[in-house]
Amino acid sequence: MRWLRPSVVGQAVRLKVTDIGYATRLFLKLLGTLPATFRRPRLLSEQIFFLGNYSLAIILVSGLFVGFVLGLQGYYILQRYGSSEALGLMVALSLARELGPVVAALLFAGRAGTALTAGIGLMKAGEQLAAMEMMAVDPIQRVLAPRFWGGVIAMPLLAAVFSAVGILGGWLVGVVMIGVDPGAFWSQMQSGVDVFQDVGNGLIKSVVFGFTVTFVALLQGYGCKPTAEGVSLATTRTVVMASLAVLGLDFVLTAMMFSI
Repeated sequence: MRWLRPSVVGQAVRLKVTDIGYATRLFLKLLGTLPATFRRPRLLSEQIFFLGNYSLAIILVSGLFVGFVLGLQGYYILQRYGSSEALGLMVALSLARELGPVVAALLFAGRAGTALTAGIGLMKAGEQLAAMEMMAVDPIQRVLAPRFWGGVIAMPLLAAVFSAVGILGGWLVGVVMIGVDPGAFWSQMQSGVDVFQDVGNGLIKSVVFGFTVTFVALLQGYGCKPTAEGVSLATTRTVVMASLAVLGLDFVLTAMMFSI
C-alpha cells in the first residue's frame, strides 16, 4: 500500500522529528523568559487573573459536586467495614493526591487552554504577531511568556481551590446530611494526611500539569495555520493533547512518588 512505502514513512518520521524539535526550542525559549517576565509583574498578574478567573467558576462547581459524590460513595463503602469515621480521611486523600490536580488540570485545559490557543491563533491570523516582529518586538517574550508563566502559577492555585471545595462538599454530605460524627471526620483527616507526602505530591503534580497544559495551548496557537479552520483545529487539538498528557503524566508521577 502507498502509505507503507519507505519514502512516505520516512517523510512522516522526519516531520514528527521536526515538530518535536520545534516544540523543544519553543519550550526552552519560554523557560529562558522567566527573569524578564517577572520584571513585568503587571503583564503577569493580568494573565494570572485572566486564566484563573476564566476557570474559577467551573472549578468551584465541579469541586463541590466531586466532593458530594466522594462523600456519598465513600460512606457506603466504608460503612460495610465499620469505618465510616474515616470518611474525612478518604475524601481528603482522594482529592489531595489525585482528583484535585487531575480534574482541575482537565478543566483548566478545556476552559483556559482553549482560550489561550484561540487568542494566540487569532493574533496570528490577524497578522498581529508578524507586525510585532516587523517592529523588532519578540512575540514570544511579549505575548507568549506572560501567558505561559501565568498559567503555571494559576494551575496550582486552582487545584488547591478544587481540593478545598471538594473537602467541604464531602463534609456537607457526610456530616450534615448523613450524620457522620464531625469530630471523627476532621480528626481522622488531620491525623492521616501528611503535608509533604500527600499535599506536597499533589502540589508537584499541579505544577507539572500547569507547565504541560499551558505549553500545549500556546504551542498549538502559535503553530496553527493563520485561518479560521486552522484556529478551530488547533483549539480542538489543545483539549485532546493536553488531556492525554495530563492523564499520562499522572500515572508516571504517581508511580514515581508513591513507589520510592
